[in-house]
Amino acid sequence: MTMMTQELFKPEKIFARDKAATTSHVARQIIETEAAERIRKTERLRQLREAQPVELKPIRPARRRITAA
Repeated sequence: MTMMTQELFKPEKIFARDKAATTSHVARQIIETEAAERIRKTERLRQLREAQPVELKPIRPARRRITAA
């Protein structure tokens, strides 16, 4: 019985390179997922903005500045 528990629960040595590769891989997945969500949200908001009617504001004439002579 002790032989099986030692075999089952024996911690494997994880090399620093493997740990760094795993961390890098997971970080890249998270970044790619967030970027895809951001692009999707931007596109959705753009479509909503384009669907709204365009309101033209009246243009006011520019004020003339009075300069001291």
